[in-house]
Amino acid sequence: MFIYEKTGPELKGCLKILILKKIKVYSLDFPKTEESEKDTESEEESEDDEKRDVKKILKLAKPCLDDFKEFLRSFVRCIKVKKMDNHLIFGLDSYADTAKYIGYIWSLLIIVNEAHKNARLTAEPSFNGSIFDGKGDNELDINILKLIPAAIRLILKKEVRTLIKGVRNG
Repeated sequence: MFIYEKTGPELKGCLKILILKKIKVYSLDFPKTEESEKDTESEEESEDDEKRDVKKILKLAKPCLDDFKEFLRSFVRCIKVKKMDNHLIFGLDSYADTAKYIGYIWSLLIIVNEAHKNARLTAEPSFNGSIFDGKGDNELDINILKLIPAAIRLILKKEVRTLIKGVRNG
């Protein structure tokens, strides 16, 4: 479950992960407190100190792309949309650009709304300057048991295991 509301620079919401729709595994409310922001800043600085060779990781990932595509297809089949209710307020400084981009957004939203019966995505233009606000209430059911065979098939591939070792070792 992911519920959010963004108005101006403020972002409020919560993320909850439940098992069997009752047992809370993970919960995150935001905005975060100042103490947790300081902790994440220090973690980001320590990660910047460790430089990874991106070319090496991409070279290892190239033979695995087909396997990851198949895994993602299996993952998408495991997801059931219970509720997807989102509203976007979008505006730019130029009226013409706002109208052009809101048209693109509306066309994408129509596709998603027609693809899922429980999806209700809306957008409205704002001609009062640059704005990107939204609010939403989303609930997804993910059947992890259906994903286990796909995950095992993925891990059994030698190229995937070498990629995992390459990422872990840096």
